[in-house]
Amino acid sequence: MIDRERLYRLIDALPEAELAVVERFIAFIRWQLDPVRAALDAAPIDDEPETEEERQAVAEAKAELARGEAIPADVAWKDLLG
Repeated sequence: MIDRERLYRLIDALPEAELAVVERFIAFIRWQLDPVRAALDAAPIDDEPETEEERQAVAEAKAELARGEAIPADVAWKDLLG
């Protein structure tokens, strides 16, 4: 069985240039073990039909975006958070 000390020694022995790769790999492993991610992966696909009201709202939003009427995210967050 590998213990943390052995892993620390292995990491310490790596060239500095390889540490970013190890960091990304460890982050990936942690992400794979995340229970929220697992629950989302196991959730059923939303197969509910889109309503006419929803289609109209999306079309309206796309038209506003095309006209340049979209609110930048930083402004929206500032408005929401006060």
